[in-house]
Amino acid sequence: MAWKDIAPVPTAQEFIDIILSRTQRRLPTQIRPGFKISRIRAFYTRKVKFTQETCSEKFGAIISSFPVLTDQHPFHRDLMNILYDADHFKVALGQISTAKHLIETISRDYVRLLKYSQSLYQCKQLKRAALGRMATLIKRLKDPLLYLDQVRQHLARLPDINPTTRTLLVAGFPNVGKSSFVRSVTRADTPVEPYAFTTKSLFVGHLDYKYLRYQVIDTPGILDHPLEEMNTIEMQSVTALAHLRAAVLFFIDISEQCGYSLKAQCNLFKSIKPLFANKMVFIVLNKMDIKTFEELEPEMQSELQDLTKSGDVELLRASCATQDGVQDVKNHVCERLLAERVSQKLKAGTASNGALGSRLTEVMARIHVAQPMDGVTRETFIPEAVKTLKKYDKNDPERRVLARDIEEANGGAGVYNVDLRKDYILADPSWKYDKIPEIYDGKNVYDYVDPDIESKLAALEEEEERLEKEGFYESDEDIGDESEEEILQKAEYIREKHKLIRNEAKMRKSLKNRALIPRSKQKKPFSELEDHLDQLGVDTEAIGLRARAEVQPTRGRSLARSRGTTADPDAMDVDSAPSAKERLRSLSRVRDRSVMATNRRDDGIKDETVRTKAERQAKLSQRKMNRMARQGEADRHIAASMPKHLYSGKRTIGKTSRR
Repeated sequence: MAWKDIAPVPTAQEFIDIILSRTQRRLPTQIRPGFKISRIRAFYTRKVKFTQETCSEKFGAIISSFPVLTDQHPFHRDLMNILYDADHFKVALGQISTAKHLIETISRDYVRLLKYSQSLYQCKQLKRAALGRMATLIKRLKDPLLYLDQVRQHLARLPDINPTTRTLLVAGFPNVGKSSFVRSVTRADTPVEPYAFTTKSLFVGHLDYKYLRYQVIDTPGILDHPLEEMNTIEMQSVTALAHLRAAVLFFIDISEQCGYSLKAQCNLFKSIKPLFANKMVFIVLNKMDIKTFEELEPEMQSELQDLTKSGDVELLRASCATQDGVQDVKNHVCERLLAERVSQKLKAGTASNGALGSRLTEVMARIHVAQPMDGVTRETFIPEAVKTLKKYDKNDPERRVLARDIEEANGGAGVYNVDLRKDYILADPSWKYDKIPEIYDGKNVYDYVDPDIESKLAALEEEEERLEKEGFYESDEDIGDESEEEILQKAEYIREKHKLIRNEAKMRKSLKNRALIPRSKQKKPFSELEDHLDQLGVDTEAIGLRARAEVQPTRGRSLARSRGTTADPDAMDVDSAPSAKERLRSLSRVRDRSVMATNRRDDGIKDETVRTKAERQAKLSQRKMNRMARQGEADRHIAASMPKHLYSGKRTIGKTSRR
């Protein structure tokens, strides 16, 4: 638990002072009427936003620092409910969270108003109104903040109780010696006084037994009356008894000096016995130095014996005043608790069907012992060679010969290599020392070679010679000699042409200190393309006809119209360009022609339905920007500017970040 690390919660007035002081220190404080209205808006918007962010940060830190009851152990949850009232605690944190959201709403509203303000006075008044409303909200949190700070102080004073560790829980009537026992066996400084209800809250001490740490919890005294009538002090003890897995030490004052009779103490044990379910319970008869068990009346002795009849309760004796039996009680309880926790860990775990099972049973279930299917019980069989095997003795002349002995007899390591192949298990023992290694099923390549391969090869060669003599393999060398020579000549010509083109390109690249125009940007006439293709041996007649056919209908009509004559397709020259006067005349005609301006509202829109949908989508996308008062498509960017005193004037010793 990190309850001791919760930061102090300031009062409402301290909160306002912190927020406003921080806003004043962290932000620039000078603004003049001569500034642009955009700069004035930005100045006051920054003030409002910074104040809201500081409030949200402080409130968020308070909410996150306090424990969430649903995440706590049932013991801590019930303890906090008893001490602070869980509903009151949740309401206080809820009011802080609500105020945080309201301050964020105020900031958004006033930032939106500041965005459309028209003067310095209007901006200033809006800023004052925003900060005033925030301060008013914080003032209304006076009681929740005060309550939360008191809860924080009390949480910091609570003992650090671990619900899962080894625990001894001391319970009983007031003034029966519970605190004295805890003080005797631990280093806890529990208050010990001769009057009842000295202990008003839970106290925790620690002791060591067999190098293990145990925590001992001293609970306030409990009176024998219904649960509804118990006060906060008694309910702390009931909560600890109900939720902590511990060994319970119920103390009984056998001398009755505590002010309660033995009968009443036995009745209290019976009434709270349901709280001891699944726990180890020990009844400790205290103050044995004043009165012993044997000195009691027979009926009281039988009454105490009846408490242990169930078998899960033990009767122990001690005297905290003389320390007689105290250590024995501590050692016995710790030993029993340790054994119980070990056995619980063995029993812990979940079986495969979801019910609580035994971990030991699970492990045994995983072990399977195979049995013969015919049902015959077979005895254990040990080979005779194993039975007669003698222990290896290096000095015995009749010992077994090992590979190490053979290695030493033949020169030792580095001179003699142990034969690793002699123990190979193969279908044919002769395969063990094959030069070619094993490939498949104990065989190698040589094992797959046909032994009659040479005779078959000789017969195949004879057949080939016979076929050649009979003219079966006649070649067509004389056919197509002329066409092959022609192809070779053309290939040689193409190679030479490629060399010339590469040399020409190298010459062009070798020009230094001259910007080369990219090939895609150079203008070249169509005639140069035709000449180049003709040199490469490509027929360009079809390409020229297609180019003239594409240019003729457009350019021919424009030139004919500009000259006032009919265009002649046969007289068309692809490379001819219009004169400067003709270009000026065509430009003037274009200038005089009324060009329709583009309409951004209708461009790319098919019909009215699509345009309505696009406008609705644009409004929806802008809605969040408007609500958060952020700059949108229509806003101009105003860069953040520092006040003049921070970057101009003579610099002297000292900081310039004072504002």
